[in-house]
Amino acid sequence: MAPPDPAGAHPTSAEPLSRSIFRKFLLMLCSLLTSLYVFYCLAERCQTLSGPAVAGTPSRGVLAGGPSELAEWPAAARRKRLLQSQQWRRHRTPWPGPAGDPGPAPGRSSKQLPQAIIIGVKKGGTRALLEFLRVHPDVRAVGAEPHFFDRSYDKGLAWYRDLMPRTLEGQITMEKTPSYFVTREAPARISAMSKDTKLIVVVRDPVTRAISDYTQTLSKRPDIPTFESLTFRNRSAGLIDTSWSAIQIGIYAKHLEHWLRHFPARQMLFVSGERLIRDPAGELGRVQDFLGLKRIITDKHFYFNKTKGFPCLKKAEGSSKPHCLGKTKGRTHPEIDPEVFYQMTEARLWLGW
Repeated sequence: MAPPDPAGAHPTSAEPLSRSIFRKFLLMLCSLLTSLYVFYCLAERCQTLSGPAVAGTPSRGVLAGGPSELAEWPAAARRKRLLQSQQWRRHRTPWPGPAGDPGPAPGRSSKQLPQAIIIGVKKGGTRALLEFLRVHPDVRAVGAEPHFFDRSYDKGLAWYRDLMPRTLEGQITMEKTPSYFVTREAPARISAMSKDTKLIVVVRDPVTRAISDYTQTLSKRPDIPTFESLTFRNRSAGLIDTSWSAIQIGIYAKHLEHWLRHFPARQMLFVSGERLIRDPAGELGRVQDFLGLKRIITDKHFYFNKTKGFPCLKKAEGSSKPHCLGKTKGRTHPEIDPEVFYQMTEARLWLGW
């Protein structure tokens, strides 16, 4: 018998036994993690197959094709991820075009008749709205005013379509011609092109709009009569001359009647010209919702130009430079007698302004 150690205790196998248990525990843990990983991989790959894993159906399932189908799993997974990451516009309901209009072919650009039109009003802020909308990647708009439905209708839809920019599937074609709003024939003509056309009207306080309209005319014809003399038939009686175009355009209710005979109110959006200056991102949010677009244009796209007195784009369409509207926008208004302004404001009640 071996002599006892100095403490009088015999040696034991406790230490080797602990190491053995620890090794077994590690092996079991590794085995469990490996099994979970295998099950996870199988579950992920089975989701990408074209059908259930059933034997006897050669074109479907894990058991049907053997190694050849196993080789297709990575490609199927890539296709699934591609479908999930497609742009939002691919999932948007396609715009209904005019009768007989096939729409753009998938993956190819083509010219389409507009699905949305800014129909008015003059000096309300239509140019600013169009320029802001053109920042959106799903909006394509013609720059110049076509004046098709008021001046060139006899040239035909083919001529009109040719004016439009090329678009891809999922993009919206737009144009703006403010005089449409006051053209009696325009509602029926646009409806004949497509009853589904969405209409946008930028409205502004009629008195301020009339002064802005006069300011534009004055810049071209400095010899025209004063604003006051053109506004009133009888100044002392406060009788407004509604035959003057600057006043007539602002009688919104009168013109709106013609449009509501051909389009339901849900297809028309009224944008506030004043809010377009104070909160451009807010108004653009409403417009994007109305057009069924993702809200991409936000506050980050604008900065306020103190010289002009209205917002400008930090980056315009197709440019990396800031962009403000031209010098013809934001003109300084002439001095107007406060009493005239007051009389016109009072007249709004019976003019339907």
